[in-house]
Amino acid sequence: MKLFNIIAILISLSAILSYINHRYVRLPNAIGLMLIAMLMSLGLIILGPLGFDIKQDALLLLNSIDFDETLLHGMLSFLLFAGALHINLGDLYRQKWIISILASGGVIVSTFLVGISSWYIFELFGISIPFIYCLLFGSLISPTDPVAVLSILKKAGVSKTLETKIAGESLFNDGVAVVVFIVILKIAIGSHDISAGYIALLFIKEAIGGTVFGFAIGWITYQLLKSIDNYQVEILITLALVTGGFAAADSMHLSGPIAIVVAGLLIGNHGRMFAMSDKTREHLDMFWELVDEIMNTVLFVLIGLEILILTFTKSYFYTGLILIPVLLLSRLISVSIPVTLLKPFRKFSPHVTKILTWGGLRGGISIALALSLPPGPYRDIIIAVTYLIVIFSIAVQGLSIGGFVRILSKMKEPGTDD
Repeated sequence: MKLFNIIAILISLSAILSYINHRYVRLPNAIGLMLIAMLMSLGLIILGPLGFDIKQDALLLLNSIDFDETLLHGMLSFLLFAGALHINLGDLYRQKWIISILASGGVIVSTFLVGISSWYIFELFGISIPFIYCLLFGSLISPTDPVAVLSILKKAGVSKTLETKIAGESLFNDGVAVVVFIVILKIAIGSHDISAGYIALLFIKEAIGGTVFGFAIGWITYQLLKSIDNYQVEILITLALVTGGFAAADSMHLSGPIAIVVAGLLIGNHGRMFAMSDKTREHLDMFWELVDEIMNTVLFVLIGLEILILTFTKSYFYTGLILIPVLLLSRLISVSIPVTLLKPFRKFSPHVTKILTWGGLRGGISIALALSLPPGPYRDIIIAVTYLIVIFSIAVQGLSIGGFVRILSKMKEPGTDD
């Protein structure tokens, strides 16, 4: 199928489902679109045996789309930049330690907790998976997804400090998670002799290199924006920063996500304050908010449609259901450790651990990483379980986080402060 036809179908479908959700369903846009697309997919599956062969056309469309390539090496750069553009650097700096620990150590702790637990749970249902693949599953399901988090946080009603923690963590931890995923995948397929030195070098090159590169391209972009006052050209420059910067980082094997987040923070703070007129600032915000909304819409429609190409069995379904509380418990532990360590030195918002746990949503990045696994006997089960967890996370946690925060706000927790 031609690329233009794929884009045309996805945008048209997204527009129709957005209208249905806004006019009739009235759920938060991301959640509503995903659920409607899922129901539509299930409808196509049911209509198949009745002689309506629409499912084959849908499968042709989905098989033409490389989901992990589309998200991880395409849409993600736009979504991360749009998210980072509106985060206050001062607020982020005040939360730097908790965000740094959650985005690095939290991912690693969760990877091992989920990996060890899933190994036993898979065995419980007679699914034999090597331990290294269980760790691989732990690495791809552990990071909170900035796409899911940022789109739902806007209406959750959390305090500004908590919003900064959750948003900051989600923007940075996917870069760390991808590095962890790559290392474990190379061990699993035996493509490289892995040593502590190799892992450290890979992390430095990907994460630290991505940070430095992101600052460099952000600073160059800032200087360009500062030298002119024409909002059309300035918007085009930021678009070049996102597309060209991500592609360049990727070609140099640096972390593209981290680079774009750093560049977005620089442009959204220093650039917004010193390099833009009010008119440019207004148009830039409107442009990137629109890009963010369109990308989010298409992404969550894709997530809903992906059910058509997944393989499900009873054992896969029950395994996924049991792993949901396991993942939440692992998240609770990985969040509690840094909060406990930092409490003697600073005060946290009330119920911070509970909200960080329930607000740590999984989304398209986990699905994309699962779909990027090479063909093998363990790929289908990992993809199916990942999909079930992501659906629960977005639909259940995403829909209830606002009410959860409101309930907790009425309960007092000693020794905390905003």
